[in-house]
Amino acid sequence: MNNKIKLIIAAVAILAFGCNHSTQQPNNATITPEAGTPYKAGDVVNINIGGTKADSVVYLLDSVKFLVKKDTSGISIKTDTMKLGVKLITAKIYLDGKPQEVSTNIILKAAKAPEEMTYVVEKVYPHDTSSYTEGFEYHDGFIYESSGGYLKPPDGSPPERQSSLRKEDLETGKIVKQIKVDPTVFGEGITMIGNKIIQLTYREHKGYVYDKDSFNLLSTFNYTVGKEGWGLTFDGNKVYNSDGTNRVWLLNKDNYNPTGFIDVYDNKGEIDSVNELEYIDGKLYANVYQRDTILVIDPKTGAVLQRVDMKNIWPKKDRPAGFDNDNNVLNGIAWDEKGKRLLITGKEWPHVYQVKFVPKK
Repeated sequence: MNNKIKLIIAAVAILAFGCNHSTQQPNNATITPEAGTPYKAGDVVNINIGGTKADSVVYLLDSVKFLVKKDTSGISIKTDTMKLGVKLITAKIYLDGKPQEVSTNIILKAAKAPEEMTYVVEKVYPHDTSSYTEGFEYHDGFIYESSGGYLKPPDGSPPERQSSLRKEDLETGKIVKQIKVDPTVFGEGITMIGNKIIQLTYREHKGYVYDKDSFNLLSTFNYTVGKEGWGLTFDGNKVYNSDGTNRVWLLNKDNYNPTGFIDVYDNKGEIDSVNELEYIDGKLYANVYQRDTILVIDPKTGAVLQRVDMKNIWPKKDRPAGFDNDNNVLNGIAWDEKGKRLLITGKEWPHVYQVKFVPKK
């Protein structure tokens, strides 16, 4: 066989292989809507695949399969019962047994603007100004409070104050019981579960479990869920935990491991710095760190239902000279379930305010 014939045979073989290979590969698929497209809860999201044929398409929402189709014709997703936030949409496209995957995402915001609220002060109680309030609870006639600070800062900076757990008389503001926390950690949010008090730390990835009555330390646990440890509250079944972002984690009440999360959004976008938490009558109440704002949040979806303007609850003109207004901010929400009283305070504030939220006029 001469060289010319050999070259012709080789060329035919290469061409045949190339044609056969190309029929087994999916084309370059595209997916719409474009990544980052905003929607409001209740909108219908239309998903379309282009640029390819398919034997089947498997659709996933946040990595969970929800639909299988035999072709690439468009589909629709209802959003009325979804949690808010960034939702990942993935299509796994199969052609001749070969998979191709394309993804996009949408940003799901609240369906409507939150109701704008303000407050009425019903009563004022004294508050210990040595408390840098992080966690704030009312139970059985007493305030339980977590005060934050580093007595021995891990970065070598000057000492502040030692974190503590306190039980206080609401009427007098006096400390009834107190224990100091490890001087190298910063105490954060607390919540009550039965006869136990759970306390987080700020950046130490550690949590403490105390006996409610004696304040004896029962156990510790590793906290590795959120960015940082901020607020805690308990709804009777699960624990809610803020971490300094717009995310609120759901934790198992027995081992404090994560079971899910919600992302806090209003109709415009995410609300960052969600901080101290309280669960009241089926809703989450949260202050926004360094803002005179309290949010009322749907715990199922993360939607902000109400936004409460707390400006001037302790007017700045009434504060002592040199008071650190940037750090000593509003940061305490407690609920008296039996008496139906809502109690508000701040870091090193001299008062606890009993308030009622009312619509803005």
